[in-house]
Amino acid sequence: MLKKLTSSFGQHRILGGAFVLAVTQAGASVAGLLRDRLLTKTFPDLDTVDVYIASFRPSDLLFQIAIMAGLSTVLVPLLARYKAHNDEAEMSKLLSSVMALGSIAFGIIALILAIIFPWIAPHMVSFEGHALEVYITFGRIALLTNFLFVTGNALGQYLITVQKYWIYGLTPILYTLGTIVGTVWLTPYIGEYGPMIGTLAGAIIYVIYRLFASIKIGFRFSPILWHKDIRTMGWLMLPRMIALGALQLELLLFDSIASGLPHGAITINAYARNFQSVIVGVVGIAIAQSAFSLLSQSIAKKDIARFWLYMKKGSVSLIAMTIPGAIILVLLAPLAASLVHLTSVLPLFAVCLFYYAFSIPFESLNHLVLRAYYSMHVTGVPAVFSVLNGLIAIAAAWMLVPTFGVAAIAIGYALGQGISLLGLAILLPWSVRKVVPDATDMIEAEGSYNA
Repeated sequence: MLKKLTSSFGQHRILGGAFVLAVTQAGASVAGLLRDRLLTKTFPDLDTVDVYIASFRPSDLLFQIAIMAGLSTVLVPLLARYKAHNDEAEMSKLLSSVMALGSIAFGIIALILAIIFPWIAPHMVSFEGHALEVYITFGRIALLTNFLFVTGNALGQYLITVQKYWIYGLTPILYTLGTIVGTVWLTPYIGEYGPMIGTLAGAIIYVIYRLFASIKIGFRFSPILWHKDIRTMGWLMLPRMIALGALQLELLLFDSIASGLPHGAITINAYARNFQSVIVGVVGIAIAQSAFSLLSQSIAKKDIARFWLYMKKGSVSLIAMTIPGAIILVLLAPLAASLVHLTSVLPLFAVCLFYYAFSIPFESLNHLVLRAYYSMHVTGVPAVFSVLNGLIAIAAAWMLVPTFGVAAIAIGYALGQGISLLGLAILLPWSVRKVVPDATDMIEAEGSYNA
């Protein structure tokens, strides 16, 4: 019995993988909480924090569209196909090609944006004077950080595929620690640039650790630019580029809306969203990431009964944990505000947190359902609903901001997540039958598989 229990919690099982990712995500959330607390404590007027948060949006928008559209949706299923047939050499070749091409593509984009950033920055935010100058400098450093993340995130997809979740989950903590160190030890010497330089240093450590860990596991870099699967990745990632672009544009417009409100609005919204993302990360993303490789391998083997079993177990677990988690988060709003030095704006922070809590079950389930689609190389349907998600969120926030202020952003976010989940869930069975025509209904015999 003990042996069976231990086996079910190994990294190669959904529960075991989810447990590891939940633990490491919790660690990352604690590190993020400490980072947020130190930032607001070090810069109590919140102006520098507003600029720091907003400066990542343009770079993140380009990174998500150009790079993560392929890495987060297409790469794991392709790598999983080779893993299912124990072809380690081909996995390494594909990963090497993705890293090389991705670095070249994003490097060119980042360089162009860095050059023209002073001319376009005033149209993205409402900052003026010194704040705008710092925003431009921070934005350029953020581009360099994301350039490093091309390699780091590609290696992360490899770690997910081979189900080495401890290594995958610990590196974000190291990245966040870089910002913490920069805030505490560099700020006294270089002022408001301390956190940003620390963030860049954290990104370097993040990439180096994942690279050496992947090499130790079995990855072997090959000096090649083109792999036969790159064309497939290109076609499959096109819809996802639209989807991620909509999401990042949503965040960019949220900051644009907040930057026109009284100072601190960007920070209040971002920190409320950060607390919401703790539960989504510890529960939703952990379970979804743990299931991703298993779902992909089930599709590769055309084992649809196992596919649905993974989906059922993941969905039930998510619902059972995220709803109570959302209620607890709302009740702990005063404590949350105290932890990040926002007690002075507690009423507004609590309202934002309340509306963000509604999105927790929806967003968590969205992560699982999206990976079910990606495991089948279906990216068009998720793209449509991701765009719909963004349009609803932006429209709702824009219409409600005169009445609800910054809380309108949280309301729009929750509405977008809920409607997106509804559409994706309804169409998932149809997509499965289309990809695997002989797919049968879900087998209820839980004991048929050791998941």
